[in-house]
Amino acid sequence: MQTVLTIAGFDPSSGAGISADLMVFAAHGLFGTACITGLTVQSTVGVRPAHPVEASVVGATLDCLQEDLPPVGIKIGMLSSSNNIRVISSYIEKLRLTDRDISGHVIIVLDPVLRSSSGRELVDYAGVELLRERLFPLVDWVTPNIEELAILSDLKIAGRDDLPAACWTLQNRTAQLPGGRLGIVATGGHLDPPDDFLLTPSGEEIWLPGERVETRSTHGTGCAFSSAFLSRLVLGDSPADAARGAKLYVAEAMRTAVGRGLGNGPLNHLWPFDQPNIEVSDAAERSAG
Repeated sequence: MQTVLTIAGFDPSSGAGISADLMVFAAHGLFGTACITGLTVQSTVGVRPAHPVEASVVGATLDCLQEDLPPVGIKIGMLSSSNNIRVISSYIEKLRLTDRDISGHVIIVLDPVLRSSSGRELVDYAGVELLRERLFPLVDWVTPNIEELAILSDLKIAGRDDLPAACWTLQNRTAQLPGGRLGIVATGGHLDPPDDFLLTPSGEEIWLPGERVETRSTHGTGCAFSSAFLSRLVLGDSPADAARGAKLYVAEAMRTAVGRGLGNGPLNHLWPFDQPNIEVSDAAERSAG
């Protein structure tokens, strides 16, 4: 069982963040470790206050885990503060040196969580600039939703046809920095149909068809997708297959979820344990049927 790390905030309702990531890892047969960057007061109804964890604690946690349980993959979610972005960037810079010298490449997927689904800002302008300038060149993939992609690319996105240009803009901006070209999966959950767009580091464009799942259990879909995408990359899928598998995993997690709470409830992250004989490919055939 391979070890993967989530660096993200804590959602006490378990719909998103650290607790959701760990369930996604478990559902894919991976062992998850965690570094909490922020504590939120939230439920299915929305986010109230958010409190960043002190950057020194974040750094110490990462160093401690690296010494004992080094990951083969890392998912990064909510970062909470500019100081946390700096500390995490320093950790990954050291990790990348180790990549070349000892352990092989650690796959890193960043879900750029800029605001909550209820509209609360989770990263300020300075933090967005740090993401683009320092952290993006160090990671392999980012998985923004449409709103996040618009902010990161500085382009207006009115619909499906605007996604490729925004992804190319973001990739080209990152390619000018050390670290090579960035892979991007733009999630189109708010589109109709909810198709995703994948731009590989080599410049290949792939559309990933989606289906609308009628449910109130939609809290944390972006977190679940990025964690599932990382999991499948770690397990050996190609980027396109990993993205397709992650998309199908999330769709089934929405479809099989039991309604919880007064707002947008959590997904059924552990559905593979409920249906042990159903693989993601089977879920896809069932959806098509």
